[in-house]
Amino acid sequence: MEQDYEYRKKVVMEYKEAVMPLLGYLPWFEKNGGRRVSSTYGDESITEHSVSFPVYNSTVMGFVREAAKMDSIMNKNYRYVYTRNRIQSHDDERRLIQKATWKEWDVLTGILSYYVLGGRTKGLLWNEAVEEQIFYLVLKQMKDIIEYWDRPFEVAGREE
Repeated sequence: MEQDYEYRKKVVMEYKEAVMPLLGYLPWFEKNGGRRVSSTYGDESITEHSVSFPVYNSTVMGFVREAAKMDSIMNKNYRYVYTRNRIQSHDDERRLIQKATWKEWDVLTGILSYYVLGGRTKGLLWNEAVEEQIFYLVLKQMKDIIEYWDRPFEVAGREE
Protein backbone atom coordinates (compact mmCIF):
# COMPACT_ATOMS: atom_id res chain seq x y z
CA MET A 1 0.00 0.00 0.00
CA GLU A 2 2.80 2.40 0.91
CA GLN A 3 4.50 1.68 -2.43
CA ASP A 4 1.33 2.66 -4.32
CA TYR A 5 1.15 5.94 -2.46
CA GLU A 6 4.83 6.74 -3.09
CA TYR A 7 4.51 5.83 -6.76
CA ARG A 8 1.40 7.99 -7.21
CA LYS A 9 3.05 10.89 -5.40
CA LYS A 10 6.14 10.62 -7.60
CA VAL A 11 4.05 10.51 -10.78
CA VAL A 12 1.91 13.49 -9.74
CA MET A 13 5.03 15.51 -8.91
CA GLU A 14 6.39 14.74 -12.39
CA TYR A 15 3.08 15.87 -13.88
CA LYS A 16 3.18 19.06 -11.83
CA GLU A 17 6.72 19.90 -12.88
CA ALA A 18 5.85 19.28 -16.53
CA VAL A 19 2.64 21.31 -16.65
CA MET A 20 3.50 24.29 -14.41
CA PRO A 21 4.82 26.52 -17.24
CA LEU A 22 1.54 26.10 -19.12
CA LEU A 23 -0.75 26.78 -16.18
CA GLY A 24 0.08 30.48 -16.39
CA TYR A 25 -2.18 30.59 -19.45
CA LEU A 26 -5.17 29.14 -17.57
CA PRO A 27 -6.72 32.50 -16.51
CA TRP A 28 -6.39 33.84 -20.06
CA PHE A 29 -8.09 30.78 -21.57
CA GLU A 30 -10.85 31.01 -18.97
CA LYS A 31 -11.46 34.67 -19.77
CA ASN A 32 -11.27 34.28 -23.56
CA GLY A 33 -12.99 30.92 -23.99
CA GLY A 34 -15.68 30.94 -26.64
CA ARG A 35 -14.04 33.82 -28.51
CA ARG A 36 -12.40 33.79 -31.89
CA VAL A 37 -8.68 34.41 -31.44
CA SER A 38 -7.59 34.77 -35.04
CA SER A 39 -8.28 36.99 -37.96
CA THR A 40 -7.57 36.54 -41.64
CA TYR A 41 -4.87 38.70 -43.11
CA GLY A 42 -6.02 39.99 -46.42
CA ASP A 43 -7.04 43.39 -47.68
CA GLU A 44 -7.65 45.18 -50.96
CA SER A 45 -3.92 45.35 -51.73
CA ILE A 46 -3.72 41.55 -52.01
CA THR A 47 -4.01 40.48 -55.61
CA GLU A 48 -6.17 37.66 -56.83
CA HIS A 49 -3.10 35.37 -56.99
CA SER A 50 -2.19 35.91 -53.34
CA VAL A 51 -3.20 33.75 -50.43
CA SER A 52 -4.78 35.06 -47.25
CA PHE A 53 -3.70 33.47 -43.97
CA PRO A 54 -4.79 33.48 -40.33
CA VAL A 55 -3.15 35.81 -37.81
CA TYR A 56 -3.37 34.58 -34.22
CA ASN A 57 -3.52 36.33 -30.89
CA SER A 58 -0.01 36.60 -29.39
CA THR A 59 -1.04 34.79 -26.18
CA VAL A 60 -2.30 31.79 -28.13
CA MET A 61 0.90 31.73 -30.18
CA GLY A 62 3.00 31.93 -27.01
CA PHE A 63 1.07 29.04 -25.48
CA VAL A 64 1.39 26.91 -28.61
CA ARG A 65 5.13 27.57 -28.92
CA GLU A 66 5.76 26.79 -25.26
CA ALA A 67 3.61 23.66 -25.24
CA ALA A 68 5.11 22.31 -28.48
CA LYS A 69 8.60 22.41 -26.93
CA MET A 70 7.53 20.28 -23.95
CA ASP A 71 8.28 16.64 -24.77
CA SER A 72 6.86 15.54 -21.43
CA ILE A 73 3.44 16.97 -22.34
CA MET A 74 3.30 16.55 -26.12
CA ASN A 75 2.26 13.13 -27.39
CA LYS A 76 3.18 12.71 -31.05
CA ASN A 77 0.91 9.66 -31.15
CA TYR A 78 -2.17 11.67 -30.19
CA ARG A 79 -4.14 10.00 -32.98
CA TYR A 80 -4.04 6.72 -31.02
CA VAL A 81 -5.66 8.46 -28.04
CA TYR A 82 -8.50 9.58 -30.30
CA THR A 83 -8.90 6.14 -31.88
CA ARG A 84 -8.60 4.15 -28.63
CA ASN A 85 -11.16 6.38 -26.87
CA ARG A 86 -13.43 6.76 -29.91
CA ILE A 87 -13.25 10.55 -29.75
CA GLN A 88 -15.21 12.06 -32.61
CA SER A 89 -16.60 15.33 -31.29
CA HIS A 90 -15.95 18.16 -28.87
CA ASP A 91 -18.52 16.63 -26.54
CA ASP A 92 -16.51 13.38 -26.49
CA GLU A 93 -13.38 15.39 -25.67
CA ARG A 94 -15.13 17.31 -22.89
CA ARG A 95 -16.55 14.11 -21.39
CA LEU A 96 -13.15 12.41 -21.30
CA ILE A 97 -11.41 15.52 -19.97
CA GLN A 98 -13.94 15.87 -17.16
CA LYS A 99 -13.62 12.28 -15.96
CA ALA A 100 -9.81 12.01 -16.35
CA THR A 101 -7.77 11.12 -13.27
CA TRP A 102 -4.02 10.84 -12.79
CA LYS A 103 -4.24 7.44 -14.51
CA GLU A 104 -5.73 9.02 -17.65
CA TRP A 105 -3.11 11.77 -17.94
CA ASP A 106 -2.26 10.38 -21.40
CA VAL A 107 -5.79 11.22 -22.55
CA LEU A 108 -5.31 14.85 -21.46
CA THR A 109 -1.91 15.10 -23.14
CA GLY A 110 -3.30 13.41 -26.26
CA ILE A 111 -6.14 15.91 -26.59
CA LEU A 112 -3.80 18.84 -25.90
CA SER A 113 -1.30 17.47 -28.44
CA TYR A 114 -4.00 17.07 -31.08
CA TYR A 115 -4.69 20.78 -31.01
CA VAL A 116 -1.15 22.06 -30.44
CA LEU A 117 0.67 19.80 -32.89
CA GLY A 118 -2.23 19.36 -35.30
CA GLY A 119 -2.61 23.13 -35.51
CA ARG A 120 0.76 23.34 -37.25
CA THR A 121 -0.77 21.86 -40.39
CA LYS A 122 -4.41 22.74 -39.82
CA GLY A 123 -4.27 26.27 -38.43
CA LEU A 124 -7.93 26.49 -37.51
CA LEU A 125 -7.41 23.94 -34.71
CA TRP A 126 -5.82 26.53 -32.41
CA ASN A 127 -8.79 28.84 -32.81
CA GLU A 128 -11.18 25.90 -32.36
CA ALA A 129 -9.42 24.85 -29.12
CA VAL A 130 -9.98 28.31 -27.64
CA GLU A 131 -13.53 28.73 -28.93
CA GLU A 132 -14.58 25.28 -27.66
CA GLN A 133 -12.61 25.84 -24.41
CA ILE A 134 -10.56 22.68 -24.93
CA PHE A 135 -7.25 24.31 -23.90
CA TYR A 136 -8.92 25.70 -20.78
CA LEU A 137 -10.62 22.41 -19.83
CA VAL A 138 -7.45 20.33 -20.27
CA LEU A 139 -5.29 22.72 -18.24
CA LYS A 140 -7.97 23.03 -15.54
CA GLN A 141 -8.30 19.26 -15.23
CA MET A 142 -4.52 18.86 -15.05
CA LYS A 143 -4.39 21.47 -12.28
CA ASP A 144 -7.29 19.80 -10.44
CA ILE A 145 -5.59 16.39 -10.57
CA ILE A 146 -2.36 17.80 -9.20
CA GLU A 147 -4.17 19.71 -6.43
CA TYR A 148 -6.18 16.64 -5.46
CA TRP A 149 -3.06 14.54 -4.87
CA ASP A 150 -0.69 17.29 -3.74
CA ARG A 151 -2.04 20.57 -2.40
CA PRO A 152 -3.79 23.65 -3.80
CA PHE A 153 -1.62 26.30 -5.40
CA GLU A 154 -2.07 29.65 -7.08
CA VAL A 155 -1.35 30.23 -10.74
CA ALA A 156 0.13 33.53 -11.85
CA GLY A 157 -1.69 34.56 -15.01
CA ARG A 158 0.00 35.73 -18.19
CA GLU A 159 -0.69 39.24 -19.38
CA GLU A 160 -1.91 39.77 -22.91
